Amino acid sequence: MAGDRRLSRRLRLAACAGYVVASVLAFPHPVAGRVVDLGVAVAWGVPACLVLALRGLAPGAAARTAFAAGLAAHAVIFHWIYVVTVDYGHAPPFVGVLASIALAVYPAAFVAAFGAGCAWLARGELPDPFPAAALWAALDHARAFALSGFPWAVLGYAQHQNAALLALAPYTGVWGLSFATALAGAALAQLAVGRPRRALPALALVAVLHGVGWIAAARDPGDTGERVRVAVLQGNIDQDVKWSPEWAERTLEIYEQLTRRAAAQGAELVVWPETAVPGSPDASPELSERLGALARETRTTLVAGAVGLEWSERGGEPRYFDSAFVMAGGAGPPERYDKSHLVPFGEYLPLRGLLGRWIHAVARGAADSDVRPGEGPRALAIPLPEPPHMLTAGVPICYELLFPNLVRRFVKGGAEALLAITNDAWYGRTGAPYQFLAITALRSAENRVWTARAANTGVSALIDSRGRVRAQTRIFERDLLVADLPLRAPPAGGSFYTRHGDVFAAACWLGLAAAALGRVRRERR
Repeated sequence: MAGDRRLSRRLRLAACAGYVVASVLAFPHPVAGRVVDLGVAVAWGVPACLVLALRGLAPGAAARTAFAAGLAAHAVIFHWIYVVTVDYGHAPPFVGVLASIALAVYPAAFVAAFGAGCAWLARGELPDPFPAAALWAALDHARAFALSGFPWAVLGYAQHQNAALLALAPYTGVWGLSFATALAGAALAQLAVGRPRRALPALALVAVLHGVGWIAAARDPGDTGERVRVAVLQGNIDQDVKWSPEWAERTLEIYEQLTRRAAAQGAELVVWPETAVPGSPDASPELSERLGALARETRTTLVAGAVGLEWSERGGEPRYFDSAFVMAGGAGPPERYDKSHLVPFGEYLPLRGLLGRWIHAVARGAADSDVRPGEGPRALAIPLPEPPHMLTAGVPICYELLFPNLVRRFVKGGAEALLAITNDAWYGRTGAPYQFLAITALRSAENRVWTARAANTGVSALIDSRGRVRAQTRIFERDLLVADLPLRAPPAGGSFYTRHGDVFAAACWLGLAAAALGRVRRERR
């Protein structure tokens, strides 16, 4: 018996190690100058290995085992936080290591909840694939709002190159992709222990979903209707000099040159990245006029990331916003959208009264105080110099792209396309820029709209309404992309997901409640 227990522990450790390795490889990472993205192949192994590792454990032990495995996996996935805190936040190296581990605690808590839930539902055996998949998808959904949310590297994003499963996104959001992957993974675990009767129905459903997805993709008529020629600019301004007064003029000159190049290629709308403007048009009439003059000279409309400012009637310090300005070259103040979902510890400090004596928000540049959130997502009416003369677009700013329910509100509010602006310089040459690109691609697929993505150091990209990246830049190169961007076609209101939101996630929660009620009734009998 002692030998059997040692063998069981070894197998459990092997399954945990398999979960960690599969979790890391499921998301893109640069290796030797190339981006390695194995998610379509290895994502199924993430839930399969975890479910096998939890077999035979009581809920408490399963939670502890799952938490340790989740912490190890996500600490590696979030290795880019080291670059954010040490290279750009100028913290000591040990703080960067601790930051990666601390950030991994958040998703690890949900992995622990999955472990405890599976152990309780299955009573020491492997869980049935359907409630296990519902539990996984529901917990991924909870990561979008619990404690303000941080749904980076949820399982569904590993399938961003799976064209068949992407067909689920306009109906289920990314949570449907998490469900399908977890369903197949839990079924593979059942096969591994010799229980095909419990595995085959789940595998059959996943196969059917792929078939339906391929048929839908084959029958898709493509994007029709009006198009707008759009350019996205990538100025490649290093984060260390981004807010340096000595670099302000040089930064503006770089973006002015790129704008003129875009206009020469026929662009009507030119998108600059997040905080590309080294200052605030609200505070500087000269800067505002300079941008307006550029729009008039090039006969384009600019959507430019900059600092927004507001002063209270009582005076005092202004309020700072991470904003997007629409510069059309006409009279009157520019239209402005303010980022509404901010980065905790990056753009503002939670519990400032308690923590403010020891730490500061990382993303300081134009201001030493916290950035303020805007009122919420809304589509902007953007004038154009050529027909159709007006574009209604959503301009999600950086971190907002992580939140499906937030981004869909741009499209539900009338957006015909998304103009995503971000500054990924913080991440350095890690996997984060490519992982963030995959996240952005899911937002396009969910809402069936094209996205033009402008990133300061890359990856800038053009993404179609099925979530496919049609063109992209290399990171840390000065570049631009110009293309005719198709506008959202009817039906009015967008995709099913756009109109109705997280209905599928709610169904997963209801399914879990039914499974839990059944478990309680069986116990009472």
